[in-house]
Amino acid sequence: MMDYIWNKVMVMGKRFLPFFLFTLLPLTAAAQKDDFGLDFSLEAQKKLSKEWSLSLEGEYRSRNNAKTNDRWSIGLGVDYKVAKWLKASAGYTLLYDNNEKTSYYEATDDDVIDGDAEVGDPKKCAQYWATRHRFNVSLTASQKWGNWKFSLRERWQYTYRPEYTVDKRWSYLNQAYDGKEHTYAGKGKNVLRSRLQVEFDKKGWAVTPYANVEFFNAWSLQKTRYTAGIDWKLSKQHAIGAFYRYQSVRNDDDDNEPNIHLIGLGYQFKF
Repeated sequence: MMDYIWNKVMVMGKRFLPFFLFTLLPLTAAAQKDDFGLDFSLEAQKKLSKEWSLSLEGEYRSRNNAKTNDRWSIGLGVDYKVAKWLKASAGYTLLYDNNEKTSYYEATDDDVIDGDAEVGDPKKCAQYWATRHRFNVSLTASQKWGNWKFSLRERWQYTYRPEYTVDKRWSYLNQAYDGKEHTYAGKGKNVLRSRLQVEFDKKGWAVTPYANVEFFNAWSLQKTRYTAGIDWKLSKQHAIGAFYRYQSVRNDDDDNEPNIHLIGLGYQFKF
């Protein structure tokens, strides 16, 4: 059985390697200082009728060259098939984030002695875990031409971060690092996420390769994601997926996210 699966993987890999190399060409110029992380997910999906379905998903992400736990999350979603070409979705996700702020001041010799940083590097401070609540509603339109399927998803996303208190935090007013405890009020953020995707969806094939680009807008462009991946349907109930993603970030607020390369693996169970 394992030999059969391995042979199938090798055959599919040879067929779709040129496809993935082509989709990754725009990303080859990415800076070497970009971060790297891993993304793992588990999803359970229940089809209630021809139109309705429910899903429950857990996810883990890492950063700092996959050495630091970045985020845990669990989410509940519902999908409704409005028409053959149109799907509506809504969901809630509870996020538990490992936050880290970076000072604008360069590290000094004393910081190096303390093991905090290298001379000249931005000094990192105030690492803490915090909870966020995220809500979203989406509309996804799709159209198939031959074996190719194109889709456009528009998603409104609202994220609320409750009030929290941390040590060694710095002021919003002058960005001065004072090493004191600070309490920050709750904060909400609205984002419009627009994703354009193309899939090679051939009837009878268990493997579906895809590529997409997604834009995050909050009055201005905040992030851009480029993703290429494969979904593999093992049976009617079981499916796995793998992807590569590059996320480019414009830090217009206090999130201080780096540009990052991600390798993702996922498992889906339908019942």
